[in-house]
Formats: sequence, C-alpha cells, structure tokens
Amino acid sequence: MDDERGKVVLQLLGPLSAHLNHQSVVPTAPKQRQILVLLALNAGRVVTVQTLVEELWGDQPPRSFATTVQTYILQLRGKLAKAAGDEKWARHLLGTKHSGYQLDAQLCQTDVTEFDRLARAGRRAAEAVDPAATSELLGSALALWRGPALVDVPAGRILGAEVASLEETRLGVLERRIEADLALRRHADLLGELTMLVARHPMNENFCALHMTALYRSGRAGRALETYRRMRTVLRDELGMEPGPRLRRLQQAILAGNPDSEPPWLAPQADPDHRRYELG
Repeated sequence: MDDERGKVVLQLLGPLSAHLNHQSVVPTAPKQRQILVLLALNAGRVVTVQTLVEELWGDQPPRSFATTVQTYILQLRGKLAKAAGDEKWARHLLGTKHSGYQLDAQLCQTDVTEFDRLARAGRRAAEAVDPAATSELLGSALALWRGPALVDVPAGRILGAEVASLEETRLGVLERRIEADLALRRHADLLGELTMLVARHPMNENFCALHMTALYRSGRAGRALETYRRMRTVLRDELGMEPGPRLRRLQQAILAGNPDSEPPWLAPQADPDHRRYELG
C-alpha cells in the first residue's frame, strides 16, 4: 500500500513542510499544524487526546474539546486522503487508537529522524576516536537544519518543550563537530563560526573553550585570554559564578604557553559536559 502512495515527507528542522505525492499537505489552521507536528515528532507512538488538549489549550480547554480535536483530526485526514487519492490509506496513515491518534512511522519520513540517525553515527565515530568521520557525519546532520525548528508553528506547552529539546541537541552536535574539526587542525577555518557562536551564546562555556582553543592555535593568545575574561565577566554578572574548572585550566595553559597541558582530542564521554580540548 505504501509503495503505491509513497510517504508523507515532513521537514520540521526549520519552517514546517509536509508533502505527499508532490502535494503540500500542510494545514493552514494553526492548531491543525500543531497536531500534525506533534504526531510527526511521535510517529509510531500514540499521542493521547489529553496530550493534544494540553498542547492546544493548556489548562483552559473549551467545553467541546473532544469534539473539536476529533474535527481537527478528520480535517487533517481529509487533506491526506485528497493528496493520496485513497481515504482508506489516509486512515491507515493517521490512525485512531483507544486513547488518541498515531501517525504510521512506516508511511512517513521526517528530517528529525534522519538528523537523529546521523547524530548517533557521529557519536559512534567519536567513540572510535575518528574525528574525520565524526566531522563528516555530524556536519551532514547539521546541514538538515533550515533555520530554527518549527519557526512558523505556534508552540504550546508540549511542542515548546520538544522544540527546546531539538535545539539543545543541535547545539550538542555542533559542539562535537567543532571538536572534531579542531582535532583535524582546522582551527583557522573555525574562527568566524566560533566568533558568531560565542556572541549568540555568551554563557556557553563549551563554545568559549572551543573559541579560545582556535584563537590560541591561530597565534592569537591575547584574544583567547580576552575571550575568557568576557566569559568570566558575563558569568559573574549574570549568575554570580566563576567559569568551570576546564575553562580555567584552559586559561592557565594559555598563560603558561604550555600546549601539552591539555590532553589530545578524545571522544566526549557520557556526560555531555565532560569534554576535552587540546591546545597544541
């Protein structure tokens, strides 16, 4: 059945896009877009009516919420059936379950799934201490992003958390890709990207450390130390805290001019904050 109809192709890592048989199936109504996205992010799993209600209306659902949700689902299914030319297939794609609704994972594909696949492969390459493969795989994962995730979809409580999680994952993948590029001695090529990242994320100590490392290796030790001072000022003013031990150790290594004081690049450990940077 899916060979005849193809798959619904959804892009969520940027503005919402959804196509079936080369036809857009993106709803125009904001709440229907929320439902479609929530189902797509949970493809293969049941999204309960309670979850949909919380996403759409929070703590103040209308008295007719059950009927309203059902109407939204029927309208979504009708749009899919029109593009597929088969109402039965559309009901299989967007199924009604005992407690909610489910998008068939075999009949849809999302860029989030592909991003996760490439990110996992990149982590395996990092664990094997293969920075070239790590950089290539994680770079491919990041290339799937077309801007902020779901930038044109209103986000309630549930989707807001999903979007925040996607962004945190993206930043983690970006950090690891840059670490791998540093291990490949690409520090000069990274300076522009890292300058932008530390400006956008002024309290991200990992980006600060990566920027300091790239600056030091490019013969700009003074700028590396100035980057540290700015980070320290921001952390003290905003949070009343000092930089972490790894950032302080990096600063001391630069002051001592001892590139051997930091270990060579190694795969990040299970703890995402446990990262290793090299100077030399």
